[in-house]
Amino acid sequence: MIDLTTGPLVLDGGLGTLLESRGNDVASPLWSARVLRDDPDEVRAAHAEFTAAGADVLITASYQVGFGGEIPDAEVERLLRRSVALARDAGDGLVAASIGPVGALRADGSEYTGDYGLDVAQLRALHRRRLALLADAGADLLAVETVPSPLEVEALALELADLGVPAFVSLSADSTGFAAPGALAAALRTVASVPGVVAVGVNCCAPGSVGPALAEAPAVPLVAYPNTGERWDATTRTWHGGAAPLAVDAPGWVAAGARLVGGCCRSTPADIAAIAAAVR
Repeated sequence: MIDLTTGPLVLDGGLGTLLESRGNDVASPLWSARVLRDDPDEVRAAHAEFTAAGADVLITASYQVGFGGEIPDAEVERLLRRSVALARDAGDGLVAASIGPVGALRADGSEYTGDYGLDVAQLRALHRRRLALLADAGADLLAVETVPSPLEVEALALELADLGVPAFVSLSADSTGFAAPGALAAALRTVASVPGVVAVGVNCCAPGSVGPALAEAPAVPLVAYPNTGERWDATTRTWHGGAAPLAVDAPGWVAAGARLVGGCCRSTPADIAAIAAAVR
């Protein structure tokens, strides 16, 4: 049972960032999924670092693993199940099975726009098999992450309603797909109404985007795990700008209703340790 009523749980940080700092190549379109496939012990070790830093919830290395992507379908099921097993081996906390958006499989930056040229039925079909497999892989809940558009929110909400398993859903707050006034708030309400969704919120955005997004969210348990403030250039595949200390803002997110807090891209075990100290 996932209890979000007694206080905030700390999520882990940027898995790809940590794997890279440990000497792994994450420059390919597969990011951390390449390490999941080729060196699973490194993924387990990275998860263990976040556990040691104070993470209560480990998010699996399955974000870029999906059917119809860079990885042949014959390998996808094995890697999805492996991702859950490695996180389970690395600590005694909760395991959240990561479901990235369709754009994460394309590795072309469209996960920050949602501009895929697909309709709801097509999006549902692309997500369905992976959702069902990870729901059966032994994780405590699904982590549906970085959703970039109202259309993909609608598709995922319909699939999650049919699946009926615990999940949190986190939207890409800075995505151009939510640029229209009220679009982000409406999307948060949509997913919050789905049976089995235990929390909703935002991730993979600038730290300064979190507070305004949470202020628009419905009165349910919320999720907040932004990037450190650096900006990703999908063309050059490089980060630019300086990093912000996430722990400074974390108590404010908790005060606004966040019950799952952590970091996304570029956040390190040190960031997670600081967040844990700040919110406990």
